[in-house]
Amino acid sequence: MAKKRGGRKYGRKASQKVERAMHERKRGTLRSGGSGKKVTSRKQAIAIGLSEARRAGAKVPRKRSKKR
Repeated sequence: MAKKRGGRKYGRKASQKVERAMHERKRGTLRSGGSGKKVTSRKQAIAIGLSEARRAGAKVPRKRSKKR
């Protein structure tokens, strides 16, 4: 049986983008892209940071597909 190799799931740029989004959420300046409403949810702030990181070409795992 082969051992599982360790490694980083997310790159440094991804963590920087998420960190920035979380700071903006805390300050109340983070807004959602679609409606432009203020983001208060922690999960949504993380999702925004990760999608920005994806667009910037950072190492981020692919989005999970919706379960049916």
